[in-house]
Amino acid sequence: MLSSMKGVHFLLSLAVVALAASIASAYDPSPLQDICVAVDDPNKALFVNGKFCKDPKLAKAEDFFTSGLNIAGDTNNKVGSNVTTVNVDKIPGLNTLGISLVRIDYAPYGQNPPHTHPRGTEILVVAEGTLYVGFVTSNQKDGKNRLFTKVLNKGDVFVFPIGMIHFQFNQGNTPAVAFAALSSQNAGVITIANAVFGSDPPINPDVLTRAFQVDKSVINYLQKQFWYDNN
Repeated sequence: MLSSMKGVHFLLSLAVVALAASIASAYDPSPLQDICVAVDDPNKALFVNGKFCKDPKLAKAEDFFTSGLNIAGDTNNKVGSNVTTVNVDKIPGLNTLGISLVRIDYAPYGQNPPHTHPRGTEILVVAEGTLYVGFVTSNQKDGKNRLFTKVLNKGDVFVFPIGMIHFQFNQGNTPAVAFAALSSQNAGVITIANAVFGSDPPINPDVLTRAFQVDKSVINYLQKQFWYDNN
């Protein structure tokens, strides 16, 4: 009788552990835009986390279609690149599917400057040209950030993990083209220089002077520049 009771207690304990594990594995849905402030009055709400869903009966083929990725983007700008994005804003049918696509055109020696996608991992394939690409890890225990780089030629593929600062540079004297998929319907992009030196309103120069450990005049100069957005 005692052994059978111990067996029952063991099974109950196992069931509780399994239930706790299942609860612990649950998590909030990933954000699909930068901010989503809660509001109690639904009549004052603008949108949900992502987009509202159309009645499936009203969906049509055009909801899952776009065109134009055969057209090169204008790279005649300060950074020498142009990103053409195909996300949920271009294809409504991408809503909730967790994927999007971009075409990136590079002028000779142009670059897609250091940036990060807060909501998506990126996998990139080179269609034309040669690119020097890389990403930097988060802060490590030794106080350093590890850099991973690779020179990519036509047909080569490289992955940029979610949230990591990364870049691409066309090191050839001819234009280059790449296509990339991202694991979010709206991965977002934060171009580092633009965000730090071109925010609106500007970050207090005293903060940046101490952070970058340079003279304040350097920060003032950088904040007065026009920071081009290639997206």
